Formats: sequence, structure tokens, C-alpha cells
Amino acid sequence: MSVTDWIVLAATILAIVLYGVWKSGSNKNIDQYLMGNRSLPWYHVGLSVMATQASAITFLSAPGQAYSDGMRFVQFYFGLPLAMIVLCITFVPIFHKLKVYTAYEFLEQRFDLKTRVFTSFLFLIQRGLSTGITIYAPSIILSTILNINTVYTTLFIGSLVIFYTVYGGTKAVSYTQLLQMSIIFSGMFMAGVMVVMLLPDGVNFTHALKIAGKMGKMNIIDWKFNPDNKYNVWSGIIGGFFLQLSYFGTDQSQVGRYLTGSSVGQSRLGLIMNGLIKIPMQFCILLIGILVFAFYQFNRPPMFFNQYEVKQIEKSSYKTEYNKLETEYTKAFDIRQQKTKALVQALDSKDNARISKAKDELKSADAKTTNVRKAGIDLMKKNNALADTDDTNYVFLNFVTHYLPRGLIGLLIAIVFLASMGSTASALNSLASTTVVDVYKRTINPNATPANYLNASRLATVFWGLVCIGMALYAAHLGNLLEAVNKLGSFIYGTILGVFVTAFYFKNVNGTAVFIAAIITEAIICICGYYEVVAYLWLNAIGCILLIMLALTINPFIKEKPRAIAID
Repeated sequence: MSVTDWIVLAATILAIVLYGVWKSGSNKNIDQYLMGNRSLPWYHVGLSVMATQASAITFLSAPGQAYSDGMRFVQFYFGLPLAMIVLCITFVPIFHKLKVYTAYEFLEQRFDLKTRVFTSFLFLIQRGLSTGITIYAPSIILSTILNINTVYTTLFIGSLVIFYTVYGGTKAVSYTQLLQMSIIFSGMFMAGVMVVMLLPDGVNFTHALKIAGKMGKMNIIDWKFNPDNKYNVWSGIIGGFFLQLSYFGTDQSQVGRYLTGSSVGQSRLGLIMNGLIKIPMQFCILLIGILVFAFYQFNRPPMFFNQYEVKQIEKSSYKTEYNKLETEYTKAFDIRQQKTKALVQALDSKDNARISKAKDELKSADAKTTNVRKAGIDLMKKNNALADTDDTNYVFLNFVTHYLPRGLIGLLIAIVFLASMGSTASALNSLASTTVVDVYKRTINPNATPANYLNASRLATVFWGLVCIGMALYAAHLGNLLEAVNKLGSFIYGTILGVFVTAFYFKNVNGTAVFIAAIITEAIICICGYYEVVAYLWLNAIGCILLIMLALTINPFIKEKPRAIAID
């Protein structure tokens, strides 16, 4: 990067941190630190909810996901609007009326302490591991720019986020996220415009989409029902609905965002805003990946985007063999480039026979580049069995650092950092609140002073920050980060959602029955997920429904009176 880019990057990040610390003011008690005095307006709530979900993984990995797999990932979000409606009707008014700090407080009032603690424990595991992945995403950028190991960049970024989350609490998180999302929207829009501007003369936005479509990348909708297919309309609407409902309704990193709303109405408006904007936003981010794909049909991409791994093999005994593959790849790309230009000419001619022939020739040429690339990846595995051979996380980063103008490079990299900081800070805040409110305050030290709980919250933030950094150091082995974080959530979210749905709608079920059902369900889901019995999105629906059925089956055999709560 140029000096200008470094200045833009440093100034943007520093401004965000200082702004958040300044706006948060001092925190005198746990309510201010964890809930921001429940005083934030709907637009703060909405942008904070979006920023928590839209981590660096979204802006770093989503374009790479579209580049390699097309637009079909957008179907993942089709269940989101319906989930927002259910949340606004059921979850939000209940949580606000009970004035809970965490979602899991409600479970003790409805069931018992063991159910509350077990559900909290599941959340802490899932969110702690997932947050580690969000920390790792921007460390990839620094690692690429500075050409150093991701271990050092992960430690630096993790420490930075821990600092301002510990100091500012939830207000620092919410205020910084408001500014972050504004910068993020602007930066990603400029990136999309720049991709189109950098296309060759005679090739426009429409050409780019048509080329991607002929190459099978514009696969937005898939109506075919197939439980083994990760992304289709049915997995998105059904599996995605259960995942989004669990994430936004029971994951404290999100519940904590909308509980900061000044009223039920403000929280509802914030969630509706998220439901309306999220799918178009994700579509546009994936579309940027499609445009980058079209761009690299005319401009030679690296044979492998992760340059750190490339440098490792170039230092090994396989260097000569790898260099030969690079030469083959260049020749194969030159042919592919010619076939791409031929397809553009065919598209302009509007001759269907000519278009079909050009498409087939391009696909054949593309297969040759793909085969050479696979041979290069095989060499990397021979050189190092633990090498990170999934480079989709590096596709957009490579484009940004090599083709965008000075200043904009620094801004876009700052965007990824900001997204990581926002989502990571929200997650650390939620981990701290769950640890203190659901574990420390309830089972360890129930009669401490407000100052003691505040200090405990800060210490819990540091503890979970260190745990997440530890997970981030392992994240290189998880493949595409966007898929990894959603797969990890799908192992646990269904069980947690089942507990809450039972609590809300099955008044006669007691706590012990739910507790036993939750343990059995989680074991079954982990086995199904490990052996990939079905596509991971379906685990959310299966987990929720299975827990309810088990709880209803077990309940008659447990001699325990269910608790009732006045929540209507």
C-alpha cells in the first residue's frame, strides 16, 4: 500500500475508536455498561444489529464466495424478514417487559436455573468460537500487506478491540457501529463502481453480468428441493428462518443490541429496518464478487490468491514445479481471455447459435485454468499438509490492493477492519454480559455491589477476548470464513431456539424435561453435523423441532410443576 493508503487506514480506525470512547462517556454501573441505559433510538438499534451481523467476514469473504460459487448464497437470507416479524411480535415485548440484561434470564423465570445456565453455556461456546473467526478475517489483510504471519496481526487486532470494548461498553459499540455502517455502505458502493470502470473498453456492466451468467455464476434462485444442497429457496426460507430466528432472538450478541432500544417500538423499528435492508445489502456485496469475477476474465488473476502460501511453496523444493504450473496457467488464461472477448462479441451480435458456441468454448478454456490451479493446490498440500488451500477469503482483497486507486485502497481495508471491530466488540460485550449476569451474578456472587459487577464485566470482556484470539489463531484451517461461522452456529442455534420456543408457546412443559431434551438434541445435532447427514442450514430447523418433540415426550414422566410468567 502507498503512504496515502496507510494514512487513510490509520486515520479512519483511530477516528472510530476515539469517537466511540468519547460518545460512550463514563460507565458507573452494569446497566450503563451492558445496556447503554436502554436509551438508544431505532436507527441506532437497526444499524447496530446490522453491524453486529455484518462482520469483516461479510465484506472479505462474501465477494470471494460469489467469485467461486456464484450468487446462490443470497438465498441464505430469505428467511430473515419472516424471522424479524416473529421477533417483533413475540421476543421483543417479552424481553422488554421483563427488563432482562440477557435473553437467558427469562429461561430461569420460566424453567429453572440449570436450563438457564446450560443454554447460556451453549451460547458462550458458539459465540466465543465464532468471534474468533471474525477477529481472524482482518488479520488476513494485515498479514497480506505486511507479508507477516497472521499470528502477529491477529494478536494486534484482538488487543485493539478488547481495549475499546472494555473501556466504553455497549454505548461505545453502538455509537461506533453507527459511523462504521455509514462508511461501509459508501466504501462498498465505490468499490462496485470502480470494478465496472476498470472493465476493458467495450465491456459494460451488462456484459459483465451476462458473462457471469453464462459461466453459471448468476444462480440467484434454485427452486429444486434437495436437503443436501446448501443453498436453495427452501433451505433459505425454512432453515434460514430457524437460524435467523435463533440468532436474532436468542443470541445475546444480537439481543443485547435491540435491548438497548428506548422502547419496544424503537427496538421493533430497528429490527424491521434490518429485515428490509439486509437482503439487498447482501445481494450487492455478492454482486461485487460477480463483477470481480468478470473483471478477472479479462485480467490475469493469481493462480492462487493467498500470496503467503505461494511464498511458502516458492521457498520449498517444489518451487521449480510450481513455476512451471504458473507458466501453464498464464497460457491457459490467455486462451480464456480470448474466448471471453469472443463471447462479448457474440452477445453483441445477439446470434443465439454464436452465443451458445462461444459460451461452450469459454467453459472449456476455463476448465483448463481450473485444472492447472488444482495441480498447484495439490503441490501446496504436498509441501505442507496444513496449508490454507481455500483462498476465497483473499479474492476481493487481491483485487482491492492491486487495482484500486490510492486512498480508496486504504478506505476499503479500513472498512473491513471497522466491520470486524464492530461485530467483535458486540460479541465480546454479549459474552461478558452472559458470563456476569447468567453465571457470576447468579451462581458465584449474587450479593455484590454495582461496582463489583462492573469490574467483573470488564474482566469477563478481557477473558473472552483472549479466548477469541486463541480461536482466531486456528481459523486458518476452516476454509471460507463466511460459511464456517454459519456452519458453527448451525450446530447450536437450533437447540437454543427450541428451548425458547418451548418456553414461549408450551406452557405445560417443565424445566427438567426441557433440560434433558436439550442435552439429547445437542448430541444428535452434533453427530448429524459432523457426518454431514444434511446440509448445515437444515440443522437449525431439525434441532428446534426435535427439542420440542423430546420435551413434550419426556414432560409427562417428570413430576415437576411448570412455572408460569405473566408476560402477556
